[in-house]
Amino acid sequence: MILASQLVFFICIWITVTPNAFATAEIKKPHQCCSFSMKQMRKQETRMRKDDSTKVWPLKYKQLLHIEDNDFAMRPGFGGSPVPVGIDVQVESIDSISEVNMDFTMTFYLRHYWKDERLSFPSKTNKSMTFDRRLIKKIWVPDIFFVHSKRSFIHDTTVENIMLRVHPNGNVLFSVRITVSAMCFMDFSRFPLDTQNCSLELESYAYNEEDLMLYWKHGNMSLNTDDHISLSQFFIEEFSASSGFAFYSSTGWYNRLFINFVLRRHIFFFVLQTYFLAILMVMLSWVSFWIDRRAVPARVSLGITTVLTMSTILSGVSASTPQVSYIKAVDVYLWVSSLFVFLSVIEYAAVNYLTTVEERKQFKTGKLSGTYNIDAAQAMAFDGCYHDSKTDMDQTSFSLHSEEDSMQGRSTGSFSTDSPCIRRRKSLRGHVGRIILENNHVIDTYSRILFPIVYITFNLFYWSIYV
Repeated sequence: MILASQLVFFICIWITVTPNAFATAEIKKPHQCCSFSMKQMRKQETRMRKDDSTKVWPLKYKQLLHIEDNDFAMRPGFGGSPVPVGIDVQVESIDSISEVNMDFTMTFYLRHYWKDERLSFPSKTNKSMTFDRRLIKKIWVPDIFFVHSKRSFIHDTTVENIMLRVHPNGNVLFSVRITVSAMCFMDFSRFPLDTQNCSLELESYAYNEEDLMLYWKHGNMSLNTDDHISLSQFFIEEFSASSGFAFYSSTGWYNRLFINFVLRRHIFFFVLQTYFLAILMVMLSWVSFWIDRRAVPARVSLGITTVLTMSTILSGVSASTPQVSYIKAVDVYLWVSSLFVFLSVIEYAAVNYLTTVEERKQFKTGKLSGTYNIDAAQAMAFDGCYHDSKTDMDQTSFSLHSEEDSMQGRSTGSFSTDSPCIRRRKSLRGHVGRIILENNHVIDTYSRILFPIVYITFNLFYWSIYV
């Protein structure tokens, strides 16, 4: 009886334990299948990575340069001495110089040199690695900007012109091709005989001298230029590199580098377009001194024409130069030339007035016949020929009754083939110079000598001062 009860007890225990064992075995089998399938997938991915080299290289350069292991938001050697950053520049071209906007545009290669030990990597051949713009955003680079710049951009044809080269010891070369338009503080007091000194200034924006030391990598040899650089209006006399400091009250002292160049203006264009024309107009105004003083229309029209031409030259020069508050060298020359032209007009006004006064006095004293006074003036106004009193009395009398005489001549049938003007010209042939000299006013005589001498003296002083 005891044995039967023990047997029933063991059977009950066996029945309760056996389903759990079966269930555990069934659960373990799927887990073993899943782990086996995961291992197979990992092996396949490893094979694919080995076959596809493009999936392996990103992992290699990140591991070699420790991109993920360092915080490149901080400068190299943070908390210690300032990081030295060397600069050198290769000037490709000076694209334009604008006097009106007082700026210049320059294209150049800007190269930075520094050492970042966080980027050092082992290399048996000691060869550097070269990267493009994609690595720039993942590491620390100097934050150089251009002081007084108006516009600037990095060339992006066909891709952004950026190059990064890392050496095994951590030395870094960062090169970029940039075009910058910057201000040039020009002095036009000697324009167009001027020489302009312009400079492009480089400086770190965020790091002062306690964090970053900016210097020229190779001293004065750090600034190189192409031999073919030329400008239409300027001759580039000198390129030089210099350095200095800039102080800001809120952030402190900063290192600053200067690219200096001297521009001398080509004067030949302005000599032809401005100075030569002004000289011609002044000399043309002197022609009126040799025209008879009674030829009012000729002398007045010549004077007005030269004055208007000088005003046109002045307005043209003013439109092509900046509106500055001081006097330029070209303004001095043009205004003095305009003054000479204006004085020639005033000179004839004085001559004409004094001639009229003189003839009135002679008429009152009886030294000059009224017939000559009226006839000569009328003849000059009508036919434009010079009338001498002696010749006119011998040849023909131009009086108020000339119309009646002509009518009588027609009725009698007498007609001369030569007009009075032609007969007077024939009679005066060979005596023109004597008559002009005898009938000159004293002001005209002195003006023929005085005006050229004063203008030549002015030119001597002008060119000796400004050239």
